[in-house]
This record gives sequence, C-alpha cells and structure tokens, in this order.
Amino acid sequence: MNNLVVVSNRIARAKANEPMTGGLAAALLPVVEKNGAIWVGSSGRLSDNQSAPSIELESLGRGTLALLDLPAAHYGGYYQGFANSALWPALHSRSDLIRASADDYRSYREVNAFVAEALMRFRKSDTVYWIQDYHFLALGAELRHLGAVEPIGFFLHTPWPASSIAARIPNHRQLIESMLAYDLIGFQTDDDCRNFAEYIRRELGLEIDDGVVTSRFGLSRLAVFPIGIDVDGFASMAARAITHPDVSRLRLSLRGEALAIGVDRVDYSKGLVNRLCAFDRLLTQHPSLKRAISLLQIATPSRGEIEAYERLQAELATLVTDLNGRHGEVDWTPIRYLNKGYGQSVLAGFYRSAQIGLVTPLQDGMNLVAKEYVAAQNPEDPGVLVLSRYAGAANELDAALIVNPSDVDAMARAMHTALTMSILERRERWVAMMAKLRAHTIHQWFADFVSALEEAPTRRAFVDLEPSLVPPAGAAASGNARVH
Repeated sequence: MNNLVVVSNRIARAKANEPMTGGLAAALLPVVEKNGAIWVGSSGRLSDNQSAPSIELESLGRGTLALLDLPAAHYGGYYQGFANSALWPALHSRSDLIRASADDYRSYREVNAFVAEALMRFRKSDTVYWIQDYHFLALGAELRHLGAVEPIGFFLHTPWPASSIAARIPNHRQLIESMLAYDLIGFQTDDDCRNFAEYIRRELGLEIDDGVVTSRFGLSRLAVFPIGIDVDGFASMAARAITHPDVSRLRLSLRGEALAIGVDRVDYSKGLVNRLCAFDRLLTQHPSLKRAISLLQIATPSRGEIEAYERLQAELATLVTDLNGRHGEVDWTPIRYLNKGYGQSVLAGFYRSAQIGLVTPLQDGMNLVAKEYVAAQNPEDPGVLVLSRYAGAANELDAALIVNPSDVDAMARAMHTALTMSILERRERWVAMMAKLRAHTIHQWFADFVSALEEAPTRRAFVDLEPSLVPPAGAAASGNARVH
C-alpha cells in the first residue's frame, strides 16, 4: 500500500474505550491501527496562528495520529456555521434549517485551505490522500491549488440529497464544482450517487460517462462503497462485555424484563422524537407490556451551541419526563434516558443485552449502530433489529423489520412484532443479516476504496482557484445571502 494519509474532522485519541456512539471515528480506528495509515484530524484545540499549522503526532498501532490545531478565527464559522448549519441540514434534506452567511462560507474555505497546507507536510512521491466527509468538500481543490498531483479521494458518510435541495446550499455551484478536484468520490448508497450525478448534470451542465465526470480539474469517478464494521471483532467484544460492570448492572436491573435500545447523537436526523412517541404508543396500546419492556435510549448531546439542537434537547427531555410520568410506577421507569457516551466495548455489551435494537433515523448515511447491534447478538438467542428504510444500512439488512420512521403506529407495531417473534424466525433473520455484514466488512470497504483510488492516474496539475470560489470577507456573492 502507498503512503496513505486519511483526513477527517473527528479523530479518536483514546483507542477503543473512548466514549463514542459508533460512526466515523469508530469505523476508522481499526483500519488505521492495522494498515499503517496516517490519520490527520482536529486535536480539539484552536490556535491563533493561522500561517503555521501545529501538528502533534501519536502512534496508533501500525498507524499514526496527526492532531492538528485549527485556526480560532475561522473555526466557529467553519464548524458551527457552514458545516453544521448549512451542509448538515441540506445533506439530510432539511433545507428549512439551513442557516449560513457569507462569512461562514469564507471560514469554511479558509479552514479547508489551512488543512491542505498542513497535509502537504506528509506529501511523498507515493502519497495517496483520502478525505472523509462533509467538513472537507473543498479540501481536494485546495490541495490541487498547492500543486498536489497525487491521487486524492473523498468519501461522504452522510446522504447526498436531491439536486433541488443541494441547490439551496449557499455557494453550492462553487463548492460542489471544487469537489471535482477529487479523483474518486465515494458514496454510501446508489441513491446518493445518483443524486450527486443529477446535480452535476442539472446545475453544472457536465456530462457523466460510465460514472466519470470531466471538469476543468480533470476526470473524477463517482462510485458506491458501503461502509461496514469489523464483524467478528465486534461480536467477540460483545461476548466478552457481558462481564463488564456497567453491563452487569444493566442486566441485573432488568429483573427479567425485555430491553429495547437506541444509541444516537442528539440530532434532528435521528428521528428520536418519533421513536419515543412510538414507544409511548406501544405501551398505550398494550398496557400488559408495562414492566415487561423498557427502553434504554443513549442520546449523546452534540452541537448544543446551534439553536436547532438546543431546541431538540429540550423537547426530548420534556417528552421523556411526560412519558415516564404517565406510564411509570414507583418501582419501574419505562425509559432510561442517558445524555452521555460509552466506549465501544460497553456499547457492545448493551446491544447484546437488548431484545430490540431501534435504529430509526429520518435520514441517514449508513448508520453503523444498526450493523453493530446485529453483530453483537447471541447467535442462540438473537434480538430483532427495527430499522428505518431511510438508513443506508436498510439496503443490506433487509431481514430487519423495516419501518417508515414518520409512521409512529407502524413503528409501535414493529416493536410488538419483535417482542412476540419466535426464536426460529429471529435466528433466521439474524443469520441472513450476518451473512450480509460479513460480505461487506470495514476491511473490505477500506481495501476497495484504496484500491480504486490508487488506480487513478496522477495526471492532475496546479489548478488556480477562481476568485469566485473564495469570496472576500463580508461579500454578498450569489447564493451567499443568509438563508432563513
């Protein structure tokens, strides 16, 4: 393998026991450890020095962590502003929540340029860059601007929306054209890839021939690479985790009742309000299930400085209080609602202890929690996965109980079906899903993407970024006005 440099905004410093809820960091951790890559990401610290990026190196198995201090002057506009108040809602088809200014976009581009400068330190004749996720849509263009001619790939972990929604992103044309500096652009699902291709045709007027786009940057291949997990590793972790003190306490506290589990960040894309309402509906329609089942919802707070997230956190707290007040008893609480994260080993034990796994996002990329829940199950007595049709995992895990997350009654019925399902059917469904997981592991995803990227010809030259791609501070360029 060439000198691989993996870039993501999020970086895992504390190995497998870092509090997390799955996702990108948990997925990248094992492949970096085993494949000797350099993983570059945010250190979590901010710097006032915008001209000389500070990088701290740490070993991670055979790989290396490169922790980068991001510029304080632009971080707020980059992260809370453009990335999470414009891109995130648009990518999850919530254009009504888009909030972004011209200065937010400028900060986003400035941070992408800053990271590109840092990445040039790792450049060698055989370097291959693999950029991860929506925080760095423009990073490839910035690397080309600095003279990088090596293969540069990009993988999007979120969905890509319909072209009509993508066109509502401020500065969408300039931003998405800059993505064509990547040699390879990877997506989770065929729908995501088709949506991106449709945008390229409609908004940029470019043709796509057999998945390849020709732009002023050269050739860019569009392809689908469904991300997986380390299936056997996670299964072994779950079996061992039964003895972990946190897992033991949970199992003892159940006193024989069934457990449903949800593990999510607090985010409007995760469908948490509808999920809680469906559990409420289940207990209302089947009063005999009181004391027979409880819900453990781990909801890790995120982006609390953004208004939409602050409102959601308050709404969820109110809803849990109301539901527990109506259905609970002095010695029984129907919903255990925890606003904190757990390490992967503890989560694996929680999953194995739960008869129902609830993964019901309104819109999601892949959602690795769904795959982790399945892998964690006891083969002799597996639980049942209730899965949103709008999670990328539903394309593979079709033996789950697939639901429309906007249909509260249907989700309540699916929970009831899961509780009453025969052990024979549960085993059959679990075996079918495990076969899918083993066919598309994290290691296969990693190998497939890197192989495709290494085959890309190193034929890119210096590209001078057009002034319109990076508007001056305070400019009101087309599409830059604040969106309400």
